[in-house]
Amino acid sequence: MKYFITGVGGQLGFDVKRELIQRGVPESDIVSPRSSELDITNAEAVENYVENFCPDVIFHCAAYTNVDGAESDAENCYKINVEGTKNLVRAAEQVDAKIIYISTDYVFDGENPEPYKVNDKANPQSVYGKTKYEGELAVQKYPKHFIVRIAWVFGLNGHNFVKTMLKVAKNHAEVSVVDDQIGSPTYTVDLARFLADLAESDKYGVYHATNEGFCSWADFTEEIYRDAGIGTKIKKVSTEEYIKIAGHPQAKRPHYSKLGKDSIEKNGFDKLPTWQDATKRYIDELRKEGEL
Repeated sequence: MKYFITGVGGQLGFDVKRELIQRGVPESDIVSPRSSELDITNAEAVENYVENFCPDVIFHCAAYTNVDGAESDAENCYKINVEGTKNLVRAAEQVDAKIIYISTDYVFDGENPEPYKVNDKANPQSVYGKTKYEGELAVQKYPKHFIVRIAWVFGLNGHNFVKTMLKVAKNHAEVSVVDDQIGSPTYTVDLARFLADLAESDKYGVYHATNEGFCSWADFTEEIYRDAGIGTKIKKVSTEEYIKIAGHPQAKRPHYSKLGKDSIEKNGFDKLPTWQDATKRYIDELRKEGEL
């Protein structure tokens, strides 16, 4: 099988490529152009690129992900997340490739205290969430699709919450962290393994894929500092308090990002490990790479 990956410069695309290579896929059977090499908003360029390589699977990991920035840059966010996705869907259709679209917990409003099921009604509250949901709708028009909603992502290749909190701890004896947003962290190493398993199947549809268990951002920070051996104190604050401390407005975020994993089990896939286990392995990986 041949694989085409968008977003290889980001956390998830990087680990998807790494996972495929670890599984023995020859590098010649993987293409992963960076945005400077292929503009996904250019329909003709995407069509030509995909037709020339003729992949069996497209992993669409590229996205406009600056949630706050999107509020004032809606046109660009729409262009990348919606138009770019439509271009990839059309290209997939032309070569009969499977497409795996990475979506987000932001398609929900976060008002449901129970874990969201894959078919629960979407109600995005931010520009970013709305564009990712429109991307989902575009993907659903093509039968050979997988939509995978993820949340709170962290990985080696790029910026993320874990790296930010480790950096902040170096200069602060105490940090204020939001304690009223609940969700599940997602380690890209574990997620990439799941996506590669999906790619080998024809169990199309919508999936929620995060590490097992739920926590607040403050709980997550406690785990990060414990695993890293850091003594910085954590002050738990509400979202409203944090926005005042930060001193600038934020896009509306879901308060409850609990994603139910029923579709993973129902289709015979392995659930991802717990978020605590994932955090520990990630901290170990950062140490190994000299980033901690």
